[in-house]
Amino acid sequence: MRSLRAGRFTYVVLALFTAGSLFPLVWTAIAASRSNTRLAQTPPPFWFGGNLGHNLRVAWTDANMGTALLNTVIVAGTVAAGTVFFSTLAGFAFAKLRFRGSRGLLALVVGTMLIPPQLSVVPLYMLIAKLSWTDRLQAVILPTLVGAFGVFFMRQYLVHALPMELVEAARTDGASSLRVLWHVVFPAARPAMAVLGMLTFVMAWNDFFWPIVALTQNGSPTVQVALTGLGRGYIPDQSVIMAGALLGTLPLLLVFLVFGRQIVGGIMQGAVKG
Repeated sequence: MRSLRAGRFTYVVLALFTAGSLFPLVWTAIAASRSNTRLAQTPPPFWFGGNLGHNLRVAWTDANMGTALLNTVIVAGTVAAGTVFFSTLAGFAFAKLRFRGSRGLLALVVGTMLIPPQLSVVPLYMLIAKLSWTDRLQAVILPTLVGAFGVFFMRQYLVHALPMELVEAARTDGASSLRVLWHVVFPAARPAMAVLGMLTFVMAWNDFFWPIVALTQNGSPTVQVALTGLGRGYIPDQSVIMAGALLGTLPLLLVFLVFGRQIVGGIMQGAVKG
């Protein structure tokens, strides 16, 4: 079997793409280490300064970042876990089970992705206000606990990755529906579940539109809501804002560093199965 080797051009292209991808993060760190006066000068700074620790402390205190990070971990983790679990169940049902109206229900689920989320803000806020959930984390968690994209994503994966013979063999051996799900469906869907979980976690972490409506900075803010309180004043302090953005980005980088290999392995495993 002929082995493929990358040439110099490949490494140059990869280096350029890597530098372009890292530039926003590096620039955020550079801006967070400078003063607001220096950022306003021309040309802007292109290397780190000595104010990083001070700006991080100001951002941590002014934005109540400790509480915001904890709230965001709870929200993003719960939403990701719920989306993966319920989407896998629904995806398995649409992919392998035969029941009346399955195609119509699937079309209805996919059709909900065409509805702009802004249209549901007013009735959704009226509902959480009636339930007295305003400025509580469940107001952000429950409306996003499962989505049409996750259901469709898992359905498309399980159509090819899960042979129906495995399900029928498990049922022939007397396995209940829960045992089939736990011992057959979940192992087969693990690569797609890892990818969906990561995508959902990142989207929930960066979500701003609905949390800014349902939550407040003084109550139970998420990171994105807390960052809106930074740099207020006649002249916004851009260095403090950048320091807060850096604090809100570091946990995501940590997640990628810890679970990146497992996620890439899951993607490759799913590609081989598909």
